[in-house]
Amino acid sequence: MFVTLTEVVENTTRTTINEDVARQMFTLREVTINPEYVVCVREDTRTNQLFSEGKLPEGLDPRQRFTRIYMDRGQSGIDVVVVGEPNAIESTLDRARSHGKEILHG
Repeated sequence: MFVTLTEVVENTTRTTINEDVARQMFTLREVTINPEYVVCVREDTRTNQLFSEGKLPEGLDPRQRFTRIYMDRGQSGIDVVVVGEPNAIESTLDRARSHGKEILHG
């Protein structure tokens, strides 16, 4: 069973404020994850800092926290930052893992 979460993504285009300073811009989008490939879940302090600096999209709860999910991808890995505290994300992934497993009687 897959899990759909909200990912924090840095825009690839940057807006120049003046000649020397470029502002980081972020957006939110849905990401679908297979919980079977998750190897690590931890709080993402960098994104928490960006949020407190007002660099993330408006409309998020001021108490919001962010989680980095590390996934196995064969010889390499991939990581995504999602909206939500680590315990809540971990619980969501665990529920999906347990619902995805069925005992076949044959």
